[in-house]
Amino acid sequence: MKNLTTILAVFLVMMLASCQQKQTSSNGDMDKFISELMSKMTLEEKIGQLNLPGAGDITTGQASNSDIGQKIREGKVGGLFNIKSVAKIRAVQKVAVEESRLKIPLIFGMDVIHGYQTAFPIPLALSCSWDMNLIERTARIAAQEASADGICWTFSPMVDLARDPRWGRIAEGGGEDPYLGGQIAKAMVKGYQGDDLTKNNTIMSCVKHYALYGASEAGRDYNTTDMSRLRMYNEYFPPYKAAVDAGVGSVMASFNEVDGIPATCNKFLMTDVLRNQWGFKGFVVTDYTGIMELTEHGMGDTATVSALALKAGIDMDMVSEFYLLKLKKLLEEGKVTQQEIDNSCRLILEAKYKLGLFEDPFRYCDDNRAATEIYTAENRAEARKIATQTFVLLKNQGSILPIKKTQSIALIGPLGDNKENMPGTWSVAADFTKAISLLEGMKSVMGEGAKINVARGANIVSDPELDARISVFGKSTGRDGRSDAALIEEALKVAKQSDVIVAALGESAEMNGECSSRSDISLPQNQQELLKALLKTGKPVVLVLFTGRPLTIKWENENVPAILNVWFAGSEAGFAIADVLFGDANPCGKLTTTFPQNVGQIPLYYGHKNTGRPLNDHKWFSKFLTNYLDVSNDPVYPFGFGLSYTTFSYCDITLNKTAINAAEKLEVKVTVTNTGNYDGAEVVQLYTRDMVGSITRPVKELKAFQKVFIKKGESAEVVFTLGIEDLKFYNSDLNFVAEPGDFKVFVGGNSRDVKEAGFVLN
Repeated sequence: MKNLTTILAVFLVMMLASCQQKQTSSNGDMDKFISELMSKMTLEEKIGQLNLPGAGDITTGQASNSDIGQKIREGKVGGLFNIKSVAKIRAVQKVAVEESRLKIPLIFGMDVIHGYQTAFPIPLALSCSWDMNLIERTARIAAQEASADGICWTFSPMVDLARDPRWGRIAEGGGEDPYLGGQIAKAMVKGYQGDDLTKNNTIMSCVKHYALYGASEAGRDYNTTDMSRLRMYNEYFPPYKAAVDAGVGSVMASFNEVDGIPATCNKFLMTDVLRNQWGFKGFVVTDYTGIMELTEHGMGDTATVSALALKAGIDMDMVSEFYLLKLKKLLEEGKVTQQEIDNSCRLILEAKYKLGLFEDPFRYCDDNRAATEIYTAENRAEARKIATQTFVLLKNQGSILPIKKTQSIALIGPLGDNKENMPGTWSVAADFTKAISLLEGMKSVMGEGAKINVARGANIVSDPELDARISVFGKSTGRDGRSDAALIEEALKVAKQSDVIVAALGESAEMNGECSSRSDISLPQNQQELLKALLKTGKPVVLVLFTGRPLTIKWENENVPAILNVWFAGSEAGFAIADVLFGDANPCGKLTTTFPQNVGQIPLYYGHKNTGRPLNDHKWFSKFLTNYLDVSNDPVYPFGFGLSYTTFSYCDITLNKTAINAAEKLEVKVTVTNTGNYDGAEVVQLYTRDMVGSITRPVKELKAFQKVFIKKGESAEVVFTLGIEDLKFYNSDLNFVAEPGDFKVFVGGNSRDVKEAGFVLN
């Protein structure tokens, strides 16, 4: 046995050495190729590689004779974004590799955020699955479809930590927790990029928005961000770093400022942290017109901001074309260096090399793949199954859910028969006319004997002007011209004919996403009036809640017997929701954001600090402690919360030791029992608290989780292992350390309802 172990060890060492030699050889080949290419490039051609314009509405016929076509021919374009289809991309690439002097291929990028034509649930919803294999799978399918349509680069994942649900782009991220956000970042990067970027079914990932974009003041998009370095390193940086550690190929700069300097020209972010501390080797691209916007920030004129951006470490200029217009003169004036231009050019050429574009510029232009690998029945089936894992059952009083398929149902609400809003925000490639509405899904799942009575009941919002602002991107809310009173009257007639009311209410897709901040995140007033009227009928009411953010639904939680949060579930939304409503799937999603009682509590998140006057076990209200006069500190739903059609009980925590040193591991065990009547999955969550530190520490920090499937009446022993790395944090000197002392460990089904134990780190 000893000899066998030795042989295996030697074999593994040889394999590792072989892999390292291949990697070194590959890098050497790339360096040689790019050095030879750059030796032939003029200054103008090098600067051209740094230019990323949008494709606009370019057609295959325009590819050669358009303004963009001429710039490509002159070597003034490094890539294009927002162009799709094999035909268009082939036509444009043909200009680059056949009509330009050095025949350098273009890179083609697109916002493939939560699926391509097969749309998966919005990212915030996906995070509520707490299933990294599932999340990786969505990115893998998205890469498969996008690459089949000619695209080789995606501006995803968005990993901005967000604790203010007024911010519309909270819908695009993974919630409020740095550890969970980091796990999601790694899964997404791996899903997009795979193990070999030269394969034509993988695409390069771009993590965004670096950095701190989700911490904008007042929850208003593009707004100022200001925080300490300690908070940056301990809370907001980890998801970005996780993406870098996972090998992400590119990074996108954020719109906001950090320490008074906009990210797009922030050397601390782009060079000191990203490259020098984290070792990032890819290229950095601006967000849309990011360099141009530096002038509005007050950083200087067009030439000044171009120099600032390049010197900070920004490699590629999206849309502004300031690099194209200004860098040559700036070089002549000595305000930028040839080395700075060369460094950025090399990084972009390396990305193209890694994608295999120099070997075959048309590797993503396969008509057969485009015809057979996009929006397939298999992908749609996966989207349906995955969506059921993201829904969060918030309340189920009296076990109203699941609904019996033999019951007659009143489907009431503006989102009940509404295809267009099902995929959610940033579904830029999805065909909304093919999305499955809730009505379609219910009819399909219930079968031929379905008894469904339908009424709109309300518009999504009552104010036509607000409706117009919501629909500015062309995604209609499906407005009905009748009065609110008339819509409610019709709904009540339908409700009286039915056994159960399913109220399909909430936000529209474009009430979330970019530039969709809300100062009032309650259910729209007209929908609240409809819901109140439905409850007065005395019929059982199930609120199917569509949203891209936590909403302030305190009243709804207190008065509606059953609430199922379905977010925006993608192409197959209607099928997936119906699967859960009728019990063909058991909900197992858990919240990754805290739901506040009202806007005045924001920001409200589980991992807060204790303060010197904590409320602790005191009942609200207690004078001279940290609380409000008019509302408790508690959320409506805490981080990690989510119910099931079954129930789970937790035994006390068992530790293998009560004290560990830096070389030892702490084993945390808990037995979870399914005490209900359905088989189901539970997300078992582990949190720690550092009781004494050189800086103040959060009251809880998520450190691990496991999603376990347990049959009814059975139990599962869940084991976690914690080590020294899990207990580290950045101290006041920004050193990553673990400090000896007392710790608590908590395990439970959410951040509030936990078992706890104590241990010591020596």
